[in-house]
Amino acid sequence: MPPDPDKRRVRPPATERELMDRAETLAGRTLQQVAAMLDLPVPRRMVHAKGWIGTLMENYLGAGAGSLPQPDFPAFGIELKTLPVGKDGLPRESTYICTVPLVPAAGTRWEDSLVKRKLSRVLWIPVEAGADITVAERRIGSPVLWSPDHSQEQVLRQDWEELMEIITLGDLDRLSARLGKYLQIRPKARDASALGTGTDADGQLVKTLPRGFYLRTSFTRQILSDCKK
Repeated sequence: MPPDPDKRRVRPPATERELMDRAETLAGRTLQQVAAMLDLPVPRRMVHAKGWIGTLMENYLGAGAGSLPQPDFPAFGIELKTLPVGKDGLPRESTYICTVPLVPAAGTRWEDSLVKRKLSRVLWIPVEAGADITVAERRIGSPVLWSPDHSQEQVLRQDWEELMEIITLGDLDRLSARLGKYLQIRPKARDASALGTGTDADGQLVKTLPRGFYLRTSFTRQILSDCKK
């Protein structure tokens, strides 16, 4: 079993400034150093400990949302996302946002969507990744607090609306990771046997793979590049 960082949770920050101060103390530290401060063991490999780094950061920073459908720091409307980066400092993979509602409520709008709430303000924590560096030795980068500008939000909204239209029409077979400029939908399940529920073109409930909303790597690279200017 992988170590469980949920056992060492600190109090939530009282202010946004306190949250950012905590985040800034992470820069330059290794995962081993952070885990030691929380009295936690570090997994030797991530293959059986997926999500461990994100949970470690949540606990160190005092995230309070848990698994609730809201940003990790609801008092400030801030979502926390770790970002695996290579030696060049660029993101290496797409970023999971939230699950896709495959039986959407009638009249669901972008303004009310969980995707918009999660992406309105994001605290990005870059973390070194790669097979050539142990989990314990991976270093944490400088935090970035980001909100989409008008043009970015317009693209995100258009992607979301086009993807949700496909789901609302029950055309689930059309869903593909190729769709969407910034936002994409990909399967989100342990394996092919972990089925969820969706609706088909006739409005009938059907079994299908659970899906998740993800940000494309090209977009998160753009975010980090813009924030460094």
